[in-house]
Amino acid sequence: MQQDYTREKLQKGEILAFNKPYGWTSYYLVNKIRYFLCKFSGLKKLKVGHAGTLDPLATGLLILCTGKATKRIGEIQNMPKEYIAEIQLGATTPSYDLETKIDQTFEYKHINEKLIAQRLNLFKGKIQQIPPLYSAKNIRGIRAYELAREGVTRALDPVEVEIFSSELIEYKSPLLKIKIICSKGTYIRAIARDLGKSLNSGGYLTALERTAIGNYSLADAFEVEKFKKELNIL
Repeated sequence: MQQDYTREKLQKGEILAFNKPYGWTSYYLVNKIRYFLCKFSGLKKLKVGHAGTLDPLATGLLILCTGKATKRIGEIQNMPKEYIAEIQLGATTPSYDLETKIDQTFEYKHINEKLIAQRLNLFKGKIQQIPPLYSAKNIRGIRAYELAREGVTRALDPVEVEIFSSELIEYKSPLLKIKIICSKGTYIRAIARDLGKSLNSGGYLTALERTAIGNYSLADAFEVEKFKKELNIL
């Protein structure tokens, strides 16, 4: 691993890829890495930002930019993103993932791989997607998830996103695993919701891993603890 993160290089700008651990917010990872790099380089302050939020319950590729490289965050955010998603059929949750408890159950015995593959074809190209209420969408200055946690229920306005490809990897009833390559702003939780509906059932996300952003791959990303150890940070 490269260990020459000098003040000059960090301020000029580095682009670093990390595997975000389960349960961590994206900002928590940013703060951790900023602390490590400042301690290693002797900098008192360092500008660090991430190029695309991952929910705390998601894992996988999170790209961090330092110094002047933070100007490239928008460019990286606009790159296609690849995810591996695990979806539980036959039930729904208000958040469309494991953050909230099951609120409804549905029949799923009629679902098979052929039907799933057919329905996945509906999730290709440019589509109108309604974001989850449990999201960071801004509603008149208030985050949508804040309203959701206060019991406010309302449908958000649909937004256009693009699904470049969607592929069934595995189906072990009622659990399915899919690979999706999509544009910025796509909510995989919303795809779990909408796919469940299209199958005349319900669906919610049980696991999500981001595996690529453009040409950046999770396979090349740092593990946080290994990064810390190799920088010799106590």
